[in-house]
Amino acid sequence: MKVTAPPGHIVFLLNRLASEGFDSFIVGGSVRDSVMGRPVKDWDLATSAAPVDVARLFPKTVLTGERFGTVTVVLPECSVEVTTFRTEGEYINGRHPGEVEFITDLDEDLSRRDFTINAMAESVDGALYDPYGGIEDIKNGIIRCVGGPNTRFAEDALRMFRALRFSAQLGFSIEKETLQAIYANTALADRISSERIRMELEKTLMSQRPEVAGEMIKTGLLGRFIAVSGKNPDDFKKISSLPEDPLLRWCAFCGILINKLYIKSAVELLHNMHLDGKTIKLCTRALEITSFPVGEIEIKRLLSKNDTFVVRCAAAVGDVLYEDGTLLATTDRIINSGECISLGELAVSGSDLLTLGHLPGQELGKTLDRLLEHVIENPGDNNREVLIKLILEQ
Repeated sequence: MKVTAPPGHIVFLLNRLASEGFDSFIVGGSVRDSVMGRPVKDWDLATSAAPVDVARLFPKTVLTGERFGTVTVVLPECSVEVTTFRTEGEYINGRHPGEVEFITDLDEDLSRRDFTINAMAESVDGALYDPYGGIEDIKNGIIRCVGGPNTRFAEDALRMFRALRFSAQLGFSIEKETLQAIYANTALADRISSERIRMELEKTLMSQRPEVAGEMIKTGLLGRFIAVSGKNPDDFKKISSLPEDPLLRWCAFCGILINKLYIKSAVELLHNMHLDGKTIKLCTRALEITSFPVGEIEIKRLLSKNDTFVVRCAAAVGDVLYEDGTLLATTDRIINSGECISLGELAVSGSDLLTLGHLPGQELGKTLDRLLEHVIENPGDNNREVLIKLILEQ
């Protein structure tokens, strides 16, 4: 496989470390994505240099994880994490090792990583180091643990979620023994914080294969939040047709769960997963719109009475629950048309009505509502002269 050449600032880091006699390599997901021809978002380096040496060699560094050997080198282009080769002691909390030992051997460092596709390294001259068959697993589209999967998951239970998330993002299948180990170790998920689970679930929902979120339910990994296991509704696949907007996809996810009677309350699920208050509020309000209209005039009326984000979320839920699949597109077309759908967009205001002799109070509000309804049905009439004429004729 052809490896994407690293950018100049990464070559600079590798050469600077080498000039001082240290081995250094690009590692992890950056190698995986480079091999696959995917965009590399973060370039991570591993080196035989101790953290103190890394900090000495570069003018601006931050000791982001000194205990675990990680120093962030701040460059004009970006910040790059440089981690010393290490071995890890016993994991004390199902997420982090109790102690680490800095070493100088690359293969031993790679042996502690989660999956074969993440246990590769690339030198500055483009040579690939692949002691665990990551290239072959990429060719075959497989997620496989480095070493025994039960051991890997016992060390860090989040790796079970990561396996499924990578499956969703890369379109890979999970190797049989690795998948069996996920089913066997789901109880370990209780060790993971809600925030970390939410992050992995959201990345899965935002992928081209959001239906893998159903596998998280089926395996029981989400049992703390969704008390159903052994089932995987097909509906999650429809989420892929929605824009890659977390708000829309979370709302659609909750809509499917409620429709399937997997949960009673989206509020409870989203709160327990520690989503932000705005997302919880908008999703809750959207899910209260249980019968989304089909006609454009009816959608305009709905927009006139609700926040735009709420209506878009409700339309997204409608698209994944029903066969129509055009509700969000129609809603967005209306929003982007520039047509009047709110009192604030009317060509006349309350002040105009007062000038014409209307008294302040409820009747003035009702008159504005009637004008808005007229404009919703006749968008071309949102003109000051036309609307004043209508008022005078009433």
